[in-house]
Amino acid sequence: MLQLLDQEGQYEVPSKYSQYGEIIDQLGEADYKKFYRDMARIRRFDEEATALQRQGQLGLWVPAIGQEGAQIGSGYAVGNKDHIFPSYREHGVAITHGVELMSILKMMRGVNHGGWDPNETRFHHYAIVLASQALHAAGYAMGVKFDGLVGTGDPENDLAVITYIGDGATAEGDVSEALLFAAVNESPLMFFVQNNQWAISSNVETTTKVPLFTRGLGFGVPGIRIDGNDVLASYAATKLHMDEIRTGKGPFLIEALTYRIGAHTTSDDPSKYRQSEEVEFWKAKDPIIRFEKFLRRQGIGDDFFEQVTQDGEDLAKEIRESTFALPDPPMENIFENVYTDPHPLVDAQRQWLQDYESSLEDNE
Repeated sequence: MLQLLDQEGQYEVPSKYSQYGEIIDQLGEADYKKFYRDMARIRRFDEEATALQRQGQLGLWVPAIGQEGAQIGSGYAVGNKDHIFPSYREHGVAITHGVELMSILKMMRGVNHGGWDPNETRFHHYAIVLASQALHAAGYAMGVKFDGLVGTGDPENDLAVITYIGDGATAEGDVSEALLFAAVNESPLMFFVQNNQWAISSNVETTTKVPLFTRGLGFGVPGIRIDGNDVLASYAATKLHMDEIRTGKGPFLIEALTYRIGAHTTSDDPSKYRQSEEVEFWKAKDPIIRFEKFLRRQGIGDDFFEQVTQDGEDLAKEIRESTFALPDPPMENIFENVYTDPHPLVDAQRQWLQDYESSLEDNE
């Protein structure tokens, strides 16, 4: 397993992983601070979103607490032309590519079906249908290959695709099909598996007999396991292999070993199926605490961490006020974007609703 930062924030590059260390050597203090700031920011956002759901302001929330190192590290390693196909928990990846946090909350509230523009952010909409995003990514990556946008020797124009899937999704047939199509077409596709140990109430040990990073080998997709709670390992592995993918080396798979500290969603009670001792064991591996220890070893003092904490509180206040102020969408929105062209049945339904609302007004 690739690990560059241990639990105490000690940085060391094993000799067999020297190429990943070379990636980290290109980073500076500003990059380190950016990683920490965004990990702390997305966690505070996550906590506030959970509170908003409990207050009835969101229909559902999908926590990602504990997975910030895997998401922020890999998110910043994705190139500015690459396309990202997430599942439904990649809030950390989203903010590294310009997705507004309120857009995510609007979707979870039911105000829209995904309020960001994938063409602008290259971060495609959340896939609530488990594992479907792997096939979407495989198809997009095949198109990239067919269009000659990979392996041209021009790093300014070549691009790659990355899809985020959980350990549970690897048991879905969609992922196997995506691995197969990516391999036989030598598509520029990265499979980033966040192994957070639990597929709702099913432990990963009950869904696989081999390490997940080896799952692609039978299809011809090489892989590596990394410490997903090590933001530097996540960044280095994603950066190195995405760069290789863009040159035409074909697909790759990263298994980021991490842990879902909270519930699967706010409709789930994890105490029903896992032991508190297990949760405490993984809390000790917290990616944010680990990286803070690293930064303090670099001489970064209290002022920075205090400012990050205050920024988090300001963010929480901002999204709380913005969420409470959200108006309900117009009823007519249910008829929009159903078909590309006008449709007589939809028109008839819209007219029926308008007539019905008018009748209510007449009876007042």
